[in-house]
Order: sequence, then C-alpha cells, then structure tokens
Amino acid sequence: MNIINQLGNLRLDKALAEQSILSRSQANEAIKAGTVRVNGAIKKAKYMVQEGDHITYELPQIDSLDYQAENIPLDIIYQDSALAIINKPQGMVVHPSAGHTSGTLVNALLYHIKDLSTINGVVRPGIVHRIDKDTSGLLMVAKNDQAHQRLADELKKQKAHRQYLAIVHGNIKNDKGVIDAPIGRSDKDRKKQAITAKGKPAITHFQVLERFGNYTLVSLRLETGRTHQIRVHMAYIGHPLAGDPVYGPRKTLVGQGQFLHAQTLGLTHPDSGEWLTFTVQPPDLFQATLARLRQS
Repeated sequence: MNIINQLGNLRLDKALAEQSILSRSQANEAIKAGTVRVNGAIKKAKYMVQEGDHITYELPQIDSLDYQAENIPLDIIYQDSALAIINKPQGMVVHPSAGHTSGTLVNALLYHIKDLSTINGVVRPGIVHRIDKDTSGLLMVAKNDQAHQRLADELKKQKAHRQYLAIVHGNIKNDKGVIDAPIGRSDKDRKKQAITAKGKPAITHFQVLERFGNYTLVSLRLETGRTHQIRVHMAYIGHPLAGDPVYGPRKTLVGQGQFLHAQTLGLTHPDSGEWLTFTVQPPDLFQATLARLRQS
C-alpha cells in the first residue's frame, strides 16, 4: 500500500497508524519486519517523517481460515456488494478469542455472508469496528478490502456517525454536555480501561432524553472510538451505566449486562459516496426496563 505523507514532524509509527488502517502496534511490527519504507528506504519507528514523504507498507500476512461458519440467526438490516449492516444482539461476542472460539458474530458472518474483507485476517474477517459483548446494536461489516480501508479511514477521521442509547445511574443535572478525557489501560487493573494522562484522546457527547429519579436515559454520540469509551466516560462523571458489571455499582437494574445500545450508524458508502443512515430500536429487555422506570 502507498501513502503520500501529509503529517510532518511525526514518528514513522504514529504517522503510519494515523494515515492507514494499521493500529500503532501493527505499524510497529511492520516497521520491525522491514516491510515499511520511506522514499524507498527502511527506517526505524522513531524516524521523523516529513510532509510529502512517500511511505509504502505491506498488510499483515493472512493465515488460512481456521474458524468455522455457524448457522446462527443474524439480523442483517442492509447488504450490498461492498458492505453489510448488522444489528448485533446483546450477549454476542464480535470475534473469536481465547474462550470464545464459536458462537461469535464472525462465526455467523462466515455462514451468512460469503464475501468478507481479509484485512484483519481469519479472526476478524470483515470486522471494521467492534461493540462490547453485552452492548447491542449496529455494526458495519466490509465485504472487500477496498471497502474495509475506506470505512476504517472514515472512522479514524471521525467522519462516521455513531449514536448510542443508554440508561445510567443517577439524575444528570445538565441537559447535555461533552466529556473530553483520555482513555487508556488502567494501571490498577489491566483488564479495565481508565481515565489517564497516558491514554488516547476520547470525546463523548451526551444529551438527556428522560429522567427517572435514580436513573437517566441518555443519547450518546461518539467522536472517538476507544475501548469501553462510553462506559468509562459515564462512570468518570459519576453516572455509570446501569447493569455494567465492570464500571458500575453492584446494586443496579436487573438485566444481561450494561444497558447500552448502538442505535444509529451513519457512514459514507465506500463505492457510491452516498451518505447512509441506519437506526434500530433497543432490544425487548431494554424497552421493558424503560417501561417499568416510567411507571415507577
């Protein structure tokens, strides 16, 4: 792949991650492997690139297919030759990992969609972005590598629209606001994310929709897409998600994990350039819980 660098005075690994579909760690691995060149020469990760530098890199090697297609019901709300939009149910893991080699969204995709992008290899074919296991709602899936790169680039440039619905603890006083706090891995618990000066920039917009005394229904829009971003940000301002087993209190609403739903997804079609917007209602348990809160 080829890039004409547009970011001057940045380390090579950071510039490559900013302008390609590679993560920072993938960029570093590629640089160490010697598959990244600047103006035809191999450089180290700390090399400071200049605007106009010609950077070439190779995508990570794709292994043979290891994961099995499974006939798992899948709510495909849109599909064409370039992409599919999936309404993921709460409780479904997005891609295989240790302890989750079957029953995932990827296993279902391999059965229902024959053409998937290969950029993320056999573990995450077609997966452009993720939502947590216990978060329901919309995900985009790429059906070829070109579509994948364009969709991933739009996410990286914060041009895609991702709006969530959540029930949180407490009565949020402000009708709307912006949470701007960097997120990174917690120093105290490596399995958790936390607000930390060493983290990556993270911005979440929220708007109150309904108040129920001890709980609030909010609409949230992601400007960035860090791991557990909404869950960490809402806990940070003192209003953790109801049902969140990691960042919330033990005394909470009865459910199957956090009450968080990816309700609306807007994106530019990777082939036609048309802006597409998709919206799905939260699952039955979410709606039933809202009904009970309204009556209490």
